[in-house]
Amino acid sequence: MQRHLLAYLFLCLSTAPLLLADEADKKARRVALFDSDRFDAWSTPDGKSVPSSWEVKDGLIHLSKGSTKGGNIVTTQEFADFTLEFEFKIATKGNSGVKYRVQRYGQRFLGFEYQVQDDVSIKSRSAKNQTGAIYDLYEPDKSAVPNPAGEWNVARIEAKGSNIEHYLNGQKIVSATLGNDDWKDRLKASKFAETSGFGEKPRGRIMLTDHGSEVWYRNFVLIEH
Repeated sequence: MQRHLLAYLFLCLSTAPLLLADEADKKARRVALFDSDRFDAWSTPDGKSVPSSWEVKDGLIHLSKGSTKGGNIVTTQEFADFTLEFEFKIATKGNSGVKYRVQRYGQRFLGFEYQVQDDVSIKSRSAKNQTGAIYDLYEPDKSAVPNPAGEWNVARIEAKGSNIEHYLNGQKIVSATLGNDDWKDRLKASKFAETSGFGEKPRGRIMLTDHGSEVWYRNFVLIEH
């Protein structure tokens, strides 16, 4: 009897991690950001239709460079904890980015930004503004060198509670813990220092920015946890 009880307890303990993993998988939800080559899940920050400067065809999202900027676009849905993977390609001398947990702060829509730019052509900017950085807050690992302008790169953003990680071409390049001493010091030294409550909201929209540069995206996969 005792032998059977020990065997049962061992079975329960050995399968517990698998059961927990199954529960986590059940909670995870894949979100279609670009369904059937349409911008149904997107709008301008003020709720208008996506401008014509943004186009999507065969899964390729392209922002053309015109005489005037078309403007940023945001998801109509907000997200808290998620994994976002995508590929990007920037034009020569280009500057763009993908923002997340975007909320309205006064008259502006702000959030954390996965920086996208042509690092080779734009050399005067701070390391905190280079490709893969949490824009103006955390610089990417120096060993990570993005593929040059005109070539595809693979990005991943992990946002889970107060923990944020950025990846570039499979390498983790940024890790931050919101609210700790390092975060507070960096926030004070950033352009967001005077923005009350910046980064404190645990959820928000995804934004594709228009900084006047031609940029391409593809293979967006968002898993909500």
